[in-house]
Amino acid sequence: MKILITGGTGFLGTALSRRLVELGHDVTALGSRQADLRVPGSLDGFAGPFDQIYHLAAWTQAGDFCLRHPGEQWLINQRLNTTVLEWWQQRQPQAKLISMGTSCSYAPDRPLVETEYLNGQPIDSLFTYAHTKRMLHVGQLSLQKQFGLRWLTLVPSTLYGPGYHTDGRQMHFIFDLIRKILRAQLYGEEVVLWGDGRQRRELVHVGDFVEAAVALAGTVEGELVNVGAGEEFSIRHFAELICSEVGYDPARIRYDTTRYVGATSKCLEVTKLRQLLPGFQPRPLRDGLRSTIAWFREHEAKLLPKPAP
Repeated sequence: MKILITGGTGFLGTALSRRLVELGHDVTALGSRQADLRVPGSLDGFAGPFDQIYHLAAWTQAGDFCLRHPGEQWLINQRLNTTVLEWWQQRQPQAKLISMGTSCSYAPDRPLVETEYLNGQPIDSLFTYAHTKRMLHVGQLSLQKQFGLRWLTLVPSTLYGPGYHTDGRQMHFIFDLIRKILRAQLYGEEVVLWGDGRQRRELVHVGDFVEAAVALAGTVEGELVNVGAGEEFSIRHFAELICSEVGYDPARIRYDTTRYVGATSKCLEVTKLRQLLPGFQPRPLRDGLRSTIAWFREHEAKLLPKPAP
């Protein structure tokens, strides 16, 4: 198949593109340098015709980025999504559009099940980003209703694994945990984690997510599907696993309860995923963390630079 990927040079996009190429597909993976999606018509030069379009591009970062840029997030992500939706409808109507949702679109007081994706109010700190993803989903529903277009929305839990960005941006919590604990082991730096460590998170390995995404894209349409491991653990538990892998005493970690922590719990309901892909089995957490830690060590110069003298 001919497949186009927006956000194709990012963490998920790189892993997805590599896997699709391995499977024999003709892949066009675009980053912002190849197509600035803030500009209407920026995809018009990519004629295809494409069988599938994976829309992964989004203007966001980890940490407190969403708190500091709510207005920009609304404007920029709406432009990105509208550019893709318009190009899909006008120039690639034969293609199936596979978009990425976000677990933060779910209201914290409601079940994290697919039928609740558009219901309730998302957590305040992620309110804008959550609604841009909701509006992307509404766009797909609307274009299907009027023009009969085919789509699939995938909602991942937090992705982890080798191949994360190395350009100095804020990291999602699991990468930040690994980085801080390895730096403590290497350089004796103090490990300070935000919150009391009892907030809970769910992870899915990027390789496992890619396998699920490719399988679902080939067989499912007109559905929103959560893709996660189906279980969550405390930040303390993740920290202890990492410490056991690298040989660092977890009792030396200090928890700063004055800092922003986001949602206290976030675990996707994955019954639909298990029904659609009964063979889907995420790898054991310890194995995934071990490979991610090894990747950090392979890129020590960028990810774990020595402190300035």
